[in-house]
Amino acid sequence: MHSLRQYDVPLHKYIAMMDLQERNERLFYKLLIDNVEELLPVVYTPTVGEACQKYGSIYRRPQGLYISLKEKGKILEVLKNWPEKSIQVIVVTDGERILGLGDLGCQGMGIPVGKLSLYTALGGLRPSACLPVTIDVGTNNEQLLNDEFYIGLKQRRARGQEYTELLDEFMNAVKQNYGEKVLVQFEDFANHNAFELLSRYSSSHLVFNDDIQGTASVVLAGLISALKLVGGSLADHTFLFLGAGEAGTGIAELIALKISKQIKSPVEEARKKIWLVDSKGLIVKSRLGSLQHFKKPWAHEHEPVKELVDAVKAIKPTVLIGSSGVGKTFTKEVVEAMASFNEKPLILALSNPTSQSECTAEEAYKWSKGRAIFASGSPFDPVNYEGKVFVPGQANNAYIFPGFGLGLIISGAIRVHDDMLLAASEALAAQVKQENYDKGLIYPPFSNIRKISAHIAANVAAKVYELGLASHLPRPKNLVKYAESCMYSPVYRSYR
Repeated sequence: MHSLRQYDVPLHKYIAMMDLQERNERLFYKLLIDNVEELLPVVYTPTVGEACQKYGSIYRRPQGLYISLKEKGKILEVLKNWPEKSIQVIVVTDGERILGLGDLGCQGMGIPVGKLSLYTALGGLRPSACLPVTIDVGTNNEQLLNDEFYIGLKQRRARGQEYTELLDEFMNAVKQNYGEKVLVQFEDFANHNAFELLSRYSSSHLVFNDDIQGTASVVLAGLISALKLVGGSLADHTFLFLGAGEAGTGIAELIALKISKQIKSPVEEARKKIWLVDSKGLIVKSRLGSLQHFKKPWAHEHEPVKELVDAVKAIKPTVLIGSSGVGKTFTKEVVEAMASFNEKPLILALSNPTSQSECTAEEAYKWSKGRAIFASGSPFDPVNYEGKVFVPGQANNAYIFPGFGLGLIISGAIRVHDDMLLAASEALAAQVKQENYDKGLIYPPFSNIRKISAHIAANVAAKVYELGLASHLPRPKNLVKYAESCMYSPVYRSYR
């Protein structure tokens, strides 16, 4: 740690950590687990974003498996080339929408690598059971196509049938090679493919999309725990989203599911409490003809509203959620409007990395005169406002997906069901203690993340057993203890 702290530039720390992972994997995980709050921003967001942008220039080792259009018809053989045989989790990307940074093509490999190191450090999956995959179908990023150090295919993205057939071959090869119970996590695909892939494979494979489902689960957990600070039940609140892509619609759908279970009414009824704003303004009925299919359920009766600040004033939400990927969009007027009709406005600026955050923690507290309850996607330092210290929460998917994946694996789940996402949210919200609330936090500290992951895993596994989707039988008596006993720990065994 002393050596690492000598670096001032986060990217240099990242390179040093990647070198360490290559050289001494056990020590890498020991460092990451013992210093999780300090090193998480280095191996994951925000630093991983810069690493992906410069991946060609800092490239040392493959780290994961690259499958390109050239391997079409031979994907099963390519999978068999990976030295480890018993894989439990695959994180796969095609690099088309990396964080809020757009199309980084093959250089998106940094994301599956980073995600899987968190599966091990935070969720306790064995490093050898994790497989990072990047599917290279080209890139539409002109800068990369002209970059001498770009490591992928120098061609524009394949679309349509060619793309569909490649992914279909990949998904079938994965099942053939690793069996029914391997978890495939889709990561940073563009909207049009993300929804399509999830709906196409969720009935035949164990699949999970972290951008749609993981984000939704972690945000719902924050909202459930925030109710202790703002009062009322979820159904009493009105939600306004800026951003109607994967994250926005995914979160909205899970909130609606939770409300519909609480008030015992159809999801369609619960959706009426939730409004979405996209790049063209408020999503309303009069726009139905031109909306993408995943936005249609959110078109409600209202006159068209172009600007976010006017939508806030018209809808009067109690909760404002940003998932637009566009920075500086929660302006002073927006936050002041939220504070004008809410005693404690709940503001979540979820876009990553930090440069794309809708507003900073300091802005949220200052503009709301210290009344806002704030959480963000990337980390912000504590804020001192008029003598009081506010600690912003981080709605980081790393709270959910490692424990969620562990829960699926220890129960031998064969499919993912939305109720399992609700179970994960409830387990995370239950881990927030009174001393966290006193600081205005709606998430527990990352320092005991492995304990939190074990509780999430147990709750998810319990739901898997309840739904009859578990293949690991009989059901262990104490699921928390069982989850803890399954977790990889980076210690050296003592031999005599």
